[in-house]
Amino acid sequence: MTDTGLVRQENQDAYSVQTMDSYTVCVVCDGMGGTNGGQVASGIAVETFMKEMRSLLKKDMTASQIEQVASFSVSQANEAIHEAAEEDPSYECMGTTLVAVIARDDLAMVCNVGDSRAYLISRGGIRQITRDHSLVENMVERGELTPEEARHHPQRNLITRALGPDESVRMDGFPILWSKGEFLLLCSDGLVNTVSDQEILFEVIHSNDLDGCLSRLLSVAKDRGAPDNITAVLMMNI
Repeated sequence: MTDTGLVRQENQDAYSVQTMDSYTVCVVCDGMGGTNGGQVASGIAVETFMKEMRSLLKKDMTASQIEQVASFSVSQANEAIHEAAEEDPSYECMGTTLVAVIARDDLAMVCNVGDSRAYLISRGGIRQITRDHSLVENMVERGELTPEEARHHPQRNLITRALGPDESVRMDGFPILWSKGEFLLLCSDGLVNTVSDQEILFEVIHSNDLDGCLSRLLSVAKDRGAPDNITAVLMMNI
């Protein structure tokens, strides 16, 4: 599900879901950088990341090997965005977040740069896997803000790490084991800034209408103003 929201003029989010041999690879990017730059950056990131993953991902890789492939793919996406910005002055300082999952059987490698998130959801609850690379997350870790205060802080959109602005970037990788019936949710901050973790958990696990749960979460976000683009990809281990 992806939507422009109620305030922004264009959707600068991008996403892709692809099957690669025994893997399912999903990626969500939230672009930044002016009228067109964010949309360009997120598009380049998704296209480059998926191209590199398809080229390098091999059957029966270990978690460490998958993480190395993902890290290289992120670095190539970063380089492509950075070069495009240098070639066109109107794209100066454009960038994007990235969150991705490479899933196979009971193993999933989650990786992120920026503040787009991944959650593991089951009947036991909802757990954020990724750590936001953001100013307010740093403040939460220092005890200066509560997580709830961070959701409404005026500087909540200031991120400390992104693809594009710098010549190199470091991603965080999170290998996880997930079981049959569990879910992985990837989303841009437009969702989590308007909808709570418990509301996400309820819609995914307890609504008895899995096909419509993302649409209902989008409706909740719009009821609360939807000031940003909203994108989410939901995966279930079957």
